[in-house]
Amino acid sequence: MEPGAGDGAPHYNENNGYRRPGAMSPASATDAAREADRIRPVLKRLWEQKKWDPATVRAALLHIGYEEERTGSNGKPHGGTLMVRAMNSRFTDGREVTPEGALVGLRVHTDACVTAFVQKSNYEVTTNGPYPETGCFEPPSGH
Repeated sequence: MEPGAGDGAPHYNENNGYRRPGAMSPASATDAAREADRIRPVLKRLWEQKKWDPATVRAALLHIGYEEERTGSNGKPHGGTLMVRAMNSRFTDGREVTPEGALVGLRVHTDACVTAFVQKSNYEVTTNGPYPETGCFEPPSGH
């Protein structure tokens, strides 16, 4: 069995590597924590106001000085570091359901992100390194 292999399934680590964020340097981790501290009170206020739709969350974060990430026609980053989108859909009661709420990803450095969400039940702000395939956002579970 592989070390750290979860439930012991063969090739667990290899098959789930895409779900592990990259490492952050100590300096990048410090910068990411500082940005998380800027975002947390904004999401707390929105949550208390029962406002968690992506457009409202995006507007509130743009208001405190973040710029929305833009990409060129070739898919290369073209400025901005903020991404706000709808929650990931999930299969519930035999159908795809997208819960109310917003996901937030902020690229602080190439090796550091702030990821957050705000939804009806709660909100959370964390820091992490980027994921190999999905940047700041944790990839959805595989099959």
